[in-house]
Amino acid sequence: MKMQESAQDYLESILILSKEKEFVRATDICNYFGYARATVSVFMKQLKEHGYVNIDSSNHITLTEEGQKIAESMFERHQFLSELFMKIGVPADIAAKDACRVEHYVSDVTFAAMKEHFGS
Repeated sequence: MKMQESAQDYLESILILSKEKEFVRATDICNYFGYARATVSVFMKQLKEHGYVNIDSSNHITLTEEGQKIAESMFERHQFLSELFMKIGVPADIAAKDACRVEHYVSDVTFAAMKEHFGS
């Protein structure tokens, strides 16, 4: 499975939700994105098949080591870029939306340079 933007967003959402809730379920992800249950279920199945998430018998969703790594990377990028955009005068709501788009396309080299230049 090529790691697409949507897959990265799902993994990041599981990370965020796991910080807020004891257990993450598909319905939590549905509520987070506003997606239909069927859409989330199909994607969770794909993420599980490719080794990014585990789903236990109670339907609790957890990230695998690889899923956690990707989620944390996306979350770090999102946080950093949102803060950077707000520092240069972008309103918070627009900064968050733009960061969500940019986080997926900035190379590791460019992101590291941005962190070095603007502070981590």
